[in-house]
This record gives sequence, C-alpha cells and structure tokens, in this order.
Amino acid sequence: MIFSSIWCGFSACTSRSCVLVTLGFFRFALGVGIGGDYPLSATIMSEFANRHTRGAFIAAVFSMQGFGILVSSAVTMAVCVVFDRATGADPVGETPQEADLAWRLILVLAAVPAGLTFYWRMMMPETARFTALVEKNVEQAVRDMQGVLAVSLAQIAEEEEETLSPNPASYPLLSGEFLHRHGRDLFACAAAWFLVDVVFYSINLFQSNIYSHYLPKHHMSVFEEAFHVAKLQVIIAVCSTIPGYFAAVYLIDRTGRVKIQLTGFFIMALGLLAIGIPYKNFWRNTTNMGFMVLYSLTFFFANLGPNTTTTFIVPAELFPARFRATCHGISGAAGKLGAVVGSVGFLRASTTGEGMAAALVILGGICVVGMAVTYLLTPETMGRSLEENE
Repeated sequence: MIFSSIWCGFSACTSRSCVLVTLGFFRFALGVGIGGDYPLSATIMSEFANRHTRGAFIAAVFSMQGFGILVSSAVTMAVCVVFDRATGADPVGETPQEADLAWRLILVLAAVPAGLTFYWRMMMPETARFTALVEKNVEQAVRDMQGVLAVSLAQIAEEEEETLSPNPASYPLLSGEFLHRHGRDLFACAAAWFLVDVVFYSINLFQSNIYSHYLPKHHMSVFEEAFHVAKLQVIIAVCSTIPGYFAAVYLIDRTGRVKIQLTGFFIMALGLLAIGIPYKNFWRNTTNMGFMVLYSLTFFFANLGPNTTTTFIVPAELFPARFRATCHGISGAAGKLGAVVGSVGFLRASTTGEGMAAALVILGGICVVGMAVTYLLTPETMGRSLEENE
C-alpha cells in the first residue's frame, strides 16, 4: 500500500493513454495491498471482541472509511487551492502543466496513512484465536491476549462454552466438507457483496453527472472545478456517509445484521426508484435539493446497512479461524467483480439522461435482489460465538 501509493504518483508519461496504462498497473498493485488489509482489519477486530459488542467494534473500524473520504477530499481541496493561487491559471485557457503534478501529489500523500497503519499493525501480536486454533500455541495466545487487553485470562473468558475449541476445523478450504459446512454462507456473503458493490460503485460513477448541476456556472480553472467537486463530496460525507456509519455502530448489536441489511437494501431501492423513474422529466436538468436529499439517503442507508454488514461484519463472523480472512477475501473479490460490472455496465448510461433513468431503475431492482439474498441466505450472527464456527 505504501509503495503503490508512491508509484501511482510517479506513473510514467504525461500523455493520456500512456499514463493510464502505468497508473492502472500501480493501482492494481495497490489493490493487492488493500485486498490483503481489508479482510485482516475486520478479522482482527472480530477476534479481539466479545460476542455482545463485536458488531459495534467492527462497524466502528469500518466507519473510519467515512473519515478517510473526508480527509481525502480535504487534501484535494488544499492542494487545489495552493496550485490555483501559485499558477494563476486562466479559467478559459488550456489546462496548466502544473495540473499533472497536482493529481500525482494527491495520490502520493496516501502513503502517509498507509505508513502509519503499517507501523501500528507491526506492533500488534497475532490474534489469540489464530495462534491457538491454527498455530496450536495456546500459551502464546493467552500471553498475547493478556498483553493486548491488559487483563487476566479469567476476565477475558466470556462464558464457559466460549473457551477455545480443542478440535478446530481440520479440513481444507477446497473440500466437500468445507462446502457442506460453509458453502452456503460463503455464497451468501459473496453474492450480497457483489450486489451492493454493483450499486455502490455505479452511483459513485454517476457523481460527475450529478455534481455538474450543483457546480458554479461561470468558467472555472481545472483546480477550481476539482475544489468544488471535492467540497460537494465533503458535504455528502458529513451529512450522509459518516452518519450512516455511526448509525450502524449504534444499531448493529441491537437490531441484528440481517434486519439492518434488509432495511438498507429496501430504502436504497426506494431512493433509486424515486430518482430514476421520473429522472427524465423531473430531475434531469434541475438543482432541486430534493434530488440531492434522495441521493444522500441512498448513501446513508447503504452505509447503515449492506455496505457495512456485507463488506465487513458478516464475513468476519461466519467462518472458522482457519478460513476467516480467506473467506472474507473471497467475498471481497466477488464484491470488486460487482464494482467492475457496475462501472463498465453503467458507464455509457451515465452520459445521457435516458440512460441514467434506466440505470437508476435497474440499480433499484438490484437492491431488491439483494433483499432476497439477505432474507433467504444470510444467517444472523448477532450474539453468536466465533467458536461455534469451529
């Protein structure tokens, strides 16, 4: 993650076709790093938490994504202000050469939080459940847990039946036994993550079309335009995205994973249909705040529901310690396949009003499919001990 962030900023060439090839390669490398960290963050938190507050702790970790969006937008705004003042770019002129340096600097700065994460992660011991159940070193697991939580083993134990299982899963991942025991759960996680990412990445893709109605109407330099787009992202994050994450933290261990996932998919479907069906005649060329409210509610309920449960919490709670991070990663890969399908499939739709209307209605239908997958296949993990998976 550290080196790939730096390499993205040093993508060779300045011509569009050349820089996209090298940037694409370095973004692939960055994806490998993020793909490794994503399931680890959820798994580490789930294995250090108890059954009663586990959902809130995992959701709290995931909520930092909202602050990451906020900080990234703030960094973009700051860089644009500095470059705009330094270059005095002509709003109606050609894109200044300095713009090529600005976007590279924004990407390189991502190495800073990645470096801090690496340092703190290296200071952490392996989780006690993995050490005891997979590495078979119970004494080390006890010492690690006592060191992390600064309490005695007697205080760590939740209930008698939650002590570490002496007979953890011994069958391999690619086996009939695994499919028999966990195949349905893995399919439920992967399918729900695929569906939510089709919707989530598609509505993010539409932002350029949507934000264009709310940007200043006068001619702007490239730095001014990027600044105003980032400002709109800050507004969405503060008013919708971050509150959705915190609502998930509050509700996840009170109402359960399945209920808030169903609710999230349902409200997302309603919001997208309310935007999509009358889009051509009502929303297409308007700055009506009603559109922005419905659009923001889609993000709020996505983060309150499926974007938190399917992509972070449930996959970290359903599988044995031996497979937990791997199955989370497989589900994540399915989700990113959904992101590709959504981005490529709806790219053309985002350029025309008719296409936007149809795409939004289809995305609403996909949310309905997500509800069906949640209701029929996703098990409730609230209050469930991780040792039950063994």
